[in-house]
Amino acid sequence: MIQEQMQPVTVRVKLTLCGKEKFFGPGVCELLERIRETGSIQAAAASMEMSYSKAWKILKRAEQEMGTELITRVSGGKNGGSSTLTKAGEETVRVFREIETKVTEHAGELLKASKWGDK
Repeated sequence: MIQEQMQPVTVRVKLTLCGKEKFFGPGVCELLERIRETGSIQAAAASMEMSYSKAWKILKRAEQEMGTELITRVSGGKNGGSSTLTKAGEETVRVFREIETKVTEHAGELLKASKWGDK
């Protein structure tokens, strides 16, 4: 009898914040990070292959659920508009990524302690 060797097992955790509905997860966090990098909702959305209107809706839902503004928008004009993360937006990204890392690390420790951890 041939015993198959089990492939190494890893853990992947998806953190999602919920209120009345899901409103903040890795995708929204990435959108905020890309807004920080590009200074533009439109550019951030495009880099994620997302429409501007979808990005706008996602951000508005997150802001509404959290009760705070996550980005500051400056309307266009001669030099175009821009968007930057507010202090609350920066803190949200930082805390979300920190929790995400800790949850993933803890899940990895639980996996190591399980029957799959010694494979």
